[in-house]
Amino acid sequence: MSEILILYYSRGGSVAQLARQIARGVEEAGGVARLRTVPAVAPLTQVAAPAVPDDGAPYVEKQDLADCAGVILGSPTRFGNMAAPLKHFIDTLGAEWASGTLVGKVGAVFTSTATMHGGQESTLLSMMTPLLHHGLIIVGIPFTESRLSSTTSGGSPYGASHVAGSDDRAPLSDDEKHLARALGRRVAETARKLQP
Repeated sequence: MSEILILYYSRGGSVAQLARQIARGVEEAGGVARLRTVPAVAPLTQVAAPAVPDDGAPYVEKQDLADCAGVILGSPTRFGNMAAPLKHFIDTLGAEWASGTLVGKVGAVFTSTATMHGGQESTLLSMMTPLLHHGLIIVGIPFTESRLSSTTSGGSPYGASHVAGSDDRAPLSDDEKHLARALGRRVAETARKLQP
């Protein structure tokens, strides 16, 4: 059974909702989803995040990367790029890069934006770059998923996405849920095929 790490940062809750849909897709494909998050980063003048989150997924540990057959990264969009907390964690993975911890594993990405043209695709592409440097095999959502052609909200061949609205309250649309589950299934199925 392939264990897939779904690693995300979510401030308003939309990315966490997508992560849970992706986890459902992983499990529909017979895999095991491991949901993890990263702590917020703050200037030195602010109080550090607690050692354990108050609710939701636990914080990621580097061993999670070694244990899993795939990694799916999620982040809200910040000016067309991933949020600082996720990037901060990725920037600490020099030893894992040097030792090849992630080489040959399956990778994918997901995001949420406030607006339809808020930088979803550039964020998804920016999250792929470190995965490629770590040697992951990147998968997206192929156009055989017909909802990619009909969605009027989130969803991209680069990964799952959600349009949350300026108040971050828009629920996931049926298309967004379907495409998020499709991404989870694809990662789990690909990881299973790649395992010896």
